Amino acid sequence: MFEHVDVNYLLATYGYWAIFIGCLLEGETILILGGMAAHQHVLKLLPVIGYASLAGMLGDQLLFWAGRYFGERLLPRLHKQQAAIDKVTSLIQHHPTVSIFSVRFLYGMRLVGPMVIGASKVSPLKFVCINLVGAVVWATLFASAGYWAGEFLQRALGDLKPYRLPIALGVVALVVAVGLIRHFRAKRKAA
Repeated sequence: MFEHVDVNYLLATYGYWAIFIGCLLEGETILILGGMAAHQHVLKLLPVIGYASLAGMLGDQLLFWAGRYFGERLLPRLHKQQAAIDKVTSLIQHHPTVSIFSVRFLYGMRLVGPMVIGASKVSPLKFVCINLVGAVVWATLFASAGYWAGEFLQRALGDLKPYRLPIALGVVALVVAVGLIRHFRAKRKAA
């Protein structure tokens, strides 16, 4: 089924769009794959970081404004996210600057965090500035991790061209497995 898929063509043609859209939604998995594609010279590392930074920042800005305007009505409806909401609220009260910068790095708080920050009445200018720095650091770390993972795999396997699709599927499967394990641990802990 997959033997006729030209992964190089797909990455070169749609890679930056995939990174942008993926980083609007979630980001880490697609960003690691983007870094690996940069290692293989299918994409370039700086544009990968740039598109990911822009998308990560834009996504958080949209969530911030959703929290600013709809937070009082929306946040109480997110019962399953209450633990994350409480953690972000506490972090904002004690360390507002750190919370803005770090919320994208904290598991389970990537989506709800910016909404809680928006609802907390943190200054929009402060959020934009710190969010920009956080997005660039986040994109640089994950894209670089993908780049160095590509280097490691190339040393272990040699030429990676025949392995690109299995590696991509493996990274996605690994991230999904880790996410599921964390989800079920959190669910068990909550129960």
